[in-house]
Amino acid sequence: MRIEHPPDSGMSGIELRQLERTDLESWLEYLTIPEVIEHTSWAVQKPEDLLPLFASYESDASSSPRRLAIIDASSGRLAGTIGFHTISDVNRSAEIAYDLAPTYWGRGIATAMCRRVTEWAFVNLGYIRVQATVLETNRASEQVLQKALFKYEGLLQSYRMVRGHPGNFKMYARIVAP
Repeated sequence: MRIEHPPDSGMSGIELRQLERTDLESWLEYLTIPEVIEHTSWAVQKPEDLLPLFASYESDASSSPRRLAIIDASSGRLAGTIGFHTISDVNRSAEIAYDLAPTYWGRGIATAMCRRVTEWAFVNLGYIRVQATVLETNRASEQVLQKALFKYEGLLQSYRMVRGHPGNFKMYARIVAP
């Protein structure tokens, strides 16, 4: 589902906007770098692999995934993406997912966007729970979530396939304070 009024990034030099089909090549460019996907379940190799995702982001269904582009304001380049999938209207919950091109690693962008977009979703989308699953080897993503105030909830064994093999994932979540 399109996000017509995305949150302000709150970070100098970074902008958030709806991910568009015109971002496909830039997104694919870094999603095919082995170091980017090594500790994730991504398995894309060609533009056609991402097309179903764009179709779902354009759906009008309230439970369809939402994805924002993280833009480097100085160059206009796609620095990464962030959004929600596995959305439950009934439970007012969603799973957050994000990725960054390697040239933007280590700058605190993922943490800032994860925190900002989660807080925006609590207020603007009415979620009371935002969760994230992280492949157990993805220490960098765990640190992002911890700094974004997500709490570790447990290990999910053989939770998702990772390029043809079952992977163990750690569950993290943030909930709206009662």
